[in-house]
Amino acid sequence: MAQRINEHGQPIGVEVPNWTGCDRPGDAPMEGRFCRVERLNPERHGADLFDAFNHDQTGQLWTYMPVGPFVDDRAGFDAWLAEAALSPDPLFHAIIDAQTGQAVGVASYLRIAPQAGTIEVGFIAFSPLLQRTPLATEAMFLMMKRVFAELGYRRYEWKCDALNAPSKRAAERLGFTYDGAFEQALVYKGRNRDTAWFSILDRDWPRIEAGFDTWLAPENFDEQGQQRQSLAALMS
Repeated sequence: MAQRINEHGQPIGVEVPNWTGCDRPGDAPMEGRFCRVERLNPERHGADLFDAFNHDQTGQLWTYMPVGPFVDDRAGFDAWLAEAALSPDPLFHAIIDAQTGQAVGVASYLRIAPQAGTIEVGFIAFSPLLQRTPLATEAMFLMMKRVFAELGYRRYEWKCDALNAPSKRAAERLGFTYDGAFEQALVYKGRNRDTAWFSILDRDWPRIEAGFDTWLAPENFDEQGQQRQSLAALMS
């Protein structure tokens, strides 16, 4: 695409015709084959989530989170969950195992900017019951699909501590592109955080959606539930 030049001879960005912004994410649950993603409700999800998170007795799940750990600390966990449920941004969701009906993790939309068409997925806490399962992948796909297919956002972001290697690998597996690092971006838990930035743009969505659809299809899993094709291969 040729660079646009204004009347002063200065380069300017591509035109975004008829842009009116986006709506904020609504409250309707996101339904999949393996999971359901719904607004966080402490009364409905609290006991399940506390049990699921306490399958990790080391507390390492919370190392790169601004809160926790909550190992065997039900009062502290409930206090945080109550606060999280009231927050409009981050907008917290629970991830429900479709087979058991149990809440097994949380994720949120945050830095929601409808006028700019940008939104982030973050504050992702997957319990050991959710990690490395099709549920986890599908939950991320459902949240992504709402952003692009339903609401028409232009940019979907993922940010994490630059030292959090598993989060960075997860972002790339899910189709995010690494944008760079902001050094000394935050202080949390008494330590510095350099923040790694990743994004998916709306122009990438058709290719990424096709990759998820193929990976999540029943025929991509054998009788033991093992994948036949990896998501990373389908995204490339």
